[in-house]
Amino acid sequence: MKLKYTAAWVGFTAAAMVAVSACGSEGVKKAADVVDKSDAIMAALARATDRTEDLGSAEVKISTSTTGAAAPITMEGTYSWGDGFAFDVEMDTKAAQMQLLQDAPTMRMLFVDGAYYYDVDPQRSGPLKGKEWMKIDAAAVFGEKGAQAFSGGGGGSPAASMKSLKYANNVEDLGKETVDGKSTTHYRARLDQAQLGKFKDAYGDKDSLAGAVTGGASSMTMDIWVSNDLPVRLKQKIGAMTVTMDFEKFGKTAVVKAPPTAETGDLSGALKGAAGKQ
Repeated sequence: MKLKYTAAWVGFTAAAMVAVSACGSEGVKKAADVVDKSDAIMAALARATDRTEDLGSAEVKISTSTTGAAAPITMEGTYSWGDGFAFDVEMDTKAAQMQLLQDAPTMRMLFVDGAYYYDVDPQRSGPLKGKEWMKIDAAAVFGEKGAQAFSGGGGGSPAASMKSLKYANNVEDLGKETVDGKSTTHYRARLDQAQLGKFKDAYGDKDSLAGAVTGGASSMTMDIWVSNDLPVRLKQKIGAMTVTMDFEKFGKTAVVKAPPTAETGDLSGALKGAAGKQ
């Protein structure tokens, strides 16, 4: 159960494909005002999306909380999407329930080439005997279809989440707010399960480990705070899970590389077997 929980939450920065029904008109002028405001919102988000995509990477701080969990899981490090989706972060060992595999208060975690890697203490027996890293394929967490939606084409990156907003027709402008000492504009988009598109395979399938943690993700809400045409904070509520990402600095981050195969123990098969039994 501990391994299931840990593997399932990692990397949850979902790309949202937003589309909702249009609202009714209460007069030509009001309709025109709504259209003008919507155009202004989408233009602002398009500028932020283009800048974010061009910069290709960022230093981030992340907090992931789940309904019923004792404490949120915090992470800090690098997200990269310029040449495929990847990240390199340090996470809270205790909050992630990984104390049996790592004595240090934080654990390094990577995502690269469609797989997660955890920096563990070498074990005395089993598949992690003498190994420095534990590997789990994304397919073991999201299922085959879900893994393609999540990691294929950088789908799990914050840039992909923002890029999908250009298809939205329900984004709200919630006004000015100060976030991390910066004056920002707060936007929000909502979508239900029918509007998740291919991402319902990643988050809506209760038979996958990710789906078990989100509760089957019948809805998603995405909030974004923008300043100077760049995101300051991105927050996504995916079923029972909420992920908040603060962007500290963009660009010029290190390339994420997979650990050496000889130092890695692969638990993907064992995790898939556990999921099948449940």
